[in-house]
Parts: sequence; C-alpha cells; structure tokens
Amino acid sequence: MRFVQIIEFKTGRIDEFNALLDSWVEKNAGNRMASRALQARDRDRENVYLNIVEFPSYEQAMDNSNRPETAEFAARLAELCDSPPVFRNLDLLEERNFPA
Repeated sequence: MRFVQIIEFKTGRIDEFNALLDSWVEKNAGNRMASRALQARDRDRENVYLNIVEFPSYEQAMDNSNRPETAEFAARLAELCDSPPVFRNLDLLEERNFPA
C-alpha cells in the first residue's frame, strides 16, 4: 500500500530550506526512496508550508527515515524552521485523477 507523509513546518527562510532540499535531491539521485513530492504554502498562515511526500510503501518510508544521512538532512532542515515540524503519516487508500 502506498504511503504519504505530510510534513508541516514554519520558516521565514524558505529559500535556504529549498536550496538545501534541492541539494539533497541532487546528492541522492539513484538512492531516493520517495516516488513523488509536493510543496505547498498555507495561504492563511504566514511562513507555514507543507511538504507532501509519497512512498511506494510505509516500510520503504521507514527505511528512508532510518538512514543516517536522512536523519542528518532532517536535522539541518529543522535548523531552518521556526518551530519543530509536524509529521502526519497516512496510508493512501484511494487516488482519483480528474481530466480537465
């Protein structure tokens, strides 16, 4: 079953955050376990963002989380946040695509 993790975070340093994220993506080409990622900005709360990351399974997401380089990366991202991030772990039950 596919798995989705939503990470909500607050930062006034989104450009630095995204530069670090881009570096991580490039550095881990060929070793990534996530299959898709989206980033959204909350229109109602200043400097609040959500990263929505999809994995093929919960087990692969946990394998990714347990990698030492992932823990180091997450700690560096947390330093750029104004408060600790909030994680939501979701089993993807259904997906619908709506043609335009």
